[in-house]
Amino acid sequence: MIAGHPAMSYDIRHAEANRRFETTVDGHLCTCDYQLRGDVLWVHHTGVPAPVEGRGIAAALVKETLAWAEARGYRVQPSCSYVAAYMRRHPETMHLLAS
Repeated sequence: MIAGHPAMSYDIRHAEANRRFETTVDGHLCTCDYQLRGDVLWVHHTGVPAPVEGRGIAAALVKETLAWAEARGYRVQPSCSYVAAYMRRHPETMHLLAS
């Protein structure tokens, strides 16, 4: 749970054809984009429009993305600064980090 924000749940979809996880909040599309290179998932962008920032949406998207990667045995290369920070804040995800 993010300090100051109640735990929220979002309808996150895997838009595999677009290589991203996404959800729509108050009409705004929020995404976590990736590229799969062999067995490494390069997570390169997390986008949450300003009108819906601060609600834990990016964290929920990254959490879902990492869970999907782990379930498939992928390593993760966070080339998005938000994803790298998320993984540092959640040490239980660090075993996914590509070397």
